[in-house]
Order: sequence, then structure tokens, then C-alpha cells
Amino acid sequence: MRVVAMKGKIGYNEVINFLERPVVYLNRKDKINYYLDIAQTVLERGTCLRRNFGAIIVKNDQIISTGYTGAPRGRKNCIDLAYCMRESLNIPRGERYELCRSVHAEANAIIAASRNDMIGATLYLAGVDARTGQLVPDACSCSMCKRQIINAGIDRVIIRNTPTDYTTIVVRDWVFNDDSLNGTFGY
Repeated sequence: MRVVAMKGKIGYNEVINFLERPVVYLNRKDKINYYLDIAQTVLERGTCLRRNFGAIIVKNDQIISTGYTGAPRGRKNCIDLAYCMRESLNIPRGERYELCRSVHAEANAIIAASRNDMIGATLYLAGVDARTGQLVPDACSCSMCKRQIINAGIDRVIIRNTPTDYTTIVVRDWVFNDDSLNGTFGY
């Protein structure tokens, strides 16, 4: 609905001409940042005390599924326990994920989707530091999530770096540059 203040009398034709003008959106978001914004909204459901991530899987401009960081169904979340094993042991980012209570956002999104829907899809990922609320710099899927993304048939992963900048990863590169062979693992 448009609300317009006009001086003086205006006629029917002036009103019709005004209403038929196209609406111009000067600050329209590009589609990638639109989906990253949705992933960033999804992460607000995360329950990790260190970092919360949100993931959405999109194919043909349709959201297939979403996922966020949180404990498996029925188990208590870290925020409910006020305790994080990895934090208490000062485990650096990217290491010892087997000690983490959470299922990662990427894994939760994959679990919620049909493989047929994921083949050729794009996974959008955004993460924030739970203490500061700032975007996680240089974020990347961990080695376990990479394997799941590969097996799901997802083609690309797009990760938010700043509110407008992102990194695009071609999943096929993860197949040929196997980090499990050289000891470099994701975050």
C-alpha cells in the first residue's frame, strides 16, 4: 500500500499513472545474501556456548531444509547445562569434535532432507561466536560435515564472511583435495 502526500487537487488519471509506476527497490539484496540472511536467522535457534551455525539447503530457488547447531533430540543442550566440554578443556576451534554434544548445522540440514532433493543443491552456512555475536571468521565445515555434504550430493557450499561477503566452495574440490589424507581439517 502506498501512502502519498500531494498538494492541491489531483485527477483520476494522475492517480492511476502514479499507481501504475513500477516500484524501484534501490537496495535489493542479491540472492546469495538473501539465502545467507535466512541461514543467519536459522542460527538463532542454536544452543552451543561457543559458536552457533545455521545452514539451509536450496535447490532451484526452493529451500529444501534448514539446520542449526544443537544437541540430539531428547538430550540436554549446552546452554541448558551451562557447560561445554570442549570449552572447559580449552580445545581449539577445529579439533576434537567427537567431544561436542551438538549436531552441526550442516548435518541437521542434511538429516532433514531427502537425498534426491539435495543432489545438485547449494548449502548456505552462517556462523556467529556465541559470546560476541560476531560472524565467525574463516568458517568452514568440519571434516565430518564435509563427508556428509559430499555424500548428500550437494554441489556448492556458500559461507558468510561478512554481512555482504562470502566464500563459495565447489564440493567436488573436497573430493579431490582430501583433507583426511594430509591432516588439515576444517572448523
